[in-house]
Amino acid sequence: MLSEHRDRNAARRFLRQVLDVNGARPLRVTTDRHPAYPRAIRWIVGRKALHRVQQYLNNRTEQDHRGIKQRHYPMLGFGGFASASRFCLAFYALRNYFRPRRHCGEQVSLAFQREQFLGRWRTLVAEMAAA
Repeated sequence: MLSEHRDRNAARRFLRQVLDVNGARPLRVTTDRHPAYPRAIRWIVGRKALHRVQQYLNNRTEQDHRGIKQRHYPMLGFGGFASASRFCLAFYALRNYFRPRRHCGEQVSLAFQREQFLGRWRTLVAEMAAA
C-alpha cells in the first residue's frame, strides 16, 4: 500500500485493508520498527495479536516489491507522491498481467509460462498498435 505519509492513520488504513482482504484477524503481525504500528495493531487487530519486529521475518513482503526498488534507484527517486502512485499502478498492473497464474498450488511449467507470456505480449503489442 502506497501512502503519502507514514503515520498512525496510514498504518490504520493499511491494517483495515488487510482485514478486509483477509477476512479474519491475524494472530501475528510482522512489521518493521516504525513507532506507528504498535498502537494501530492494538486498535485495529486487537490486543491478542502478536506484533513481531524481528529482522528477516518479513523477507517475503520485502521481496514482493523488489521490482519497484530496482526501478526506483536508477531514477533517483520518483520526485513526488503523484508520480510514485502512477508508476506503482502501472507496474503492478503489467506485473499481474504477465505473471503466471497458479491454481491450488499447482506448478506451472516453464514452457507454459513462456508461451503464456508471449501470447499476452503479442496481444498487448497488437492493442497498442491499434490504438
